[in-house]
Amino acid sequence: MRRRLRKRPEMSEPAADLELAKRTLRLEAQAISVLAGQIGESFAEAARAVFQCRGKVILTGIGKAGIIARKISATLASTGTQSIFLHPVEALHGDLGRVQAGDVVVALSHSGDTEELVRLIDHIKSRRATLIAVTSTGESALGRHADIAIGYGRVEEACPLGLAPTVSTSCMLALGDALAATVMTMRSFTPEEFASFHPAGALGRRLLKVEGGMTS
Repeated sequence: MRRRLRKRPEMSEPAADLELAKRTLRLEAQAISVLAGQIGESFAEAARAVFQCRGKVILTGIGKAGIIARKISATLASTGTQSIFLHPVEALHGDLGRVQAGDVVVALSHSGDTEELVRLIDHIKSRRATLIAVTSTGESALGRHADIAIGYGRVEEACPLGLAPTVSTSCMLALGDALAATVMTMRSFTPEEFASFHPAGALGRRLLKVEGGMTS
């Protein structure tokens, strides 16, 4: 005689925690707001170093900080600054050849003690590149050995476990955007130059169309 299998009760789908979502946004907004009041001479030094760079501006970082580094590099490249991303592990396996004298390396690390980045410090210095650190504290290994250190202070991550990079990476991204915007202004970067770098974008198409009409 076959036994009837009991049908498992359907589990209800968990509701989205909107209060957690709001808290996340508040924590990130507050951290960036506080950061705006801390912008000072170290940031100005970093902007001058990027503006005066006659080589490449190289962004590096690992994990979530690496993803933010890629975005900052892309923003710099699209606004008049020659920039590439360098993966720190690949750098230790041959890609250090991308770093030359006169380059500026911007390294992102929340702790400032990320092993892969700390191992790069001496190699970057020996290649006579300027090292800028973006980290929570200038007292970290990266902060102490960098030529310029931009610190955003200790922050509370919005992750419910307090572990996943959230507020820290938002601070990194905001600082990168601020740096790109500042250098862009120092270069007197024009809408026409922006259009030449963005021929497929809506703004680029519009500006190029206007420019074409003026020269026809």
